[in-house]
Amino acid sequence: MTQSTGPLAAQALACRRGRRKLFAGLDLQLEPGSVTWLRGTNGSGKTSLMRILAGLSQPFEGEVTWAGTPLRKAGMAARSSVLYIGHANALKDDLTLAESVAFLGGLSGIDGGQARARAALDRLGLASRADAAVRTLSQGQRRRGALARLALDDAPRTWILDEPFDALDQASVRILSRLIEANAARQGAVLLTSHQTIEIAGAREFDLEPWRAGP
Repeated sequence: MTQSTGPLAAQALACRRGRRKLFAGLDLQLEPGSVTWLRGTNGSGKTSLMRILAGLSQPFEGEVTWAGTPLRKAGMAARSSVLYIGHANALKDDLTLAESVAFLGGLSGIDGGQARARAALDRLGLASRADAAVRTLSQGQRRRGALARLALDDAPRTWILDEPFDALDQASVRILSRLIEANAARQGAVLLTSHQTIEIAGAREFDLEPWRAGP
């Protein structure tokens, strides 16, 4: 089933970690069809911002909205339209890779089971590891396995990806870049961080530095 995506936006957002305010007054809108490269120095709050936008953390100040509705009130339609992949790959060690990817896809509302998961793994170059237990995989294979969820998807969702290119070889970087472009082409939106230079058509930069806050 194809889902529509609405604009995910932040208004006057502030984040505090302990006694330290990381950023304040931040405004950001992730429009359908956009790819946004979130920039900032280590410790500037990139991961904190992404978790807030994904609904996994609450802002210290301000509001996140989905199509004009506060995200906390937007319900399952909004939550299922946002896919967050962080530093932790979220794969289940005791499942096979195909089982784990199918399970994670199901949590995101993506139907198709293991057959579709295997096709996604094949696209990421992991067909030969589909039946391997996740605990036996290398870090690079785990990362590609986690990202295979993106190859499962054909709906225009909002993807929030924290350092998705980490531990990937150049071939996998190209595959992931094309998946991101495809999501934008079907009017999804992507927000990502990367320490590497990215080569993604139409990507714009959003720098956290102007929003940095003092103590």
